[in-house]
Amino acid sequence: MSRRRRSVMSDELKTELAKDLGFYDTVEREGWGGIKAKDAGNMVKRAIQLAEEAARKS
Repeated sequence: MSRRRRSVMSDELKTELAKDLGFYDTVEREGWGGIKAKDAGNMVKRAIQLAEEAARKS
């Protein structure tokens, strides 16, 4: 039986981050499952940075 994980990040944010980090072409070709673990980690790091910056501004 397959379990589907709920995404914490919106698809829009993930797409923006993938484009900024330079691996969106892989996502287009292979889907999110085709990205490297390192790229996924970098995406999470960048999302955290953006959240911290937003928190400091408010």
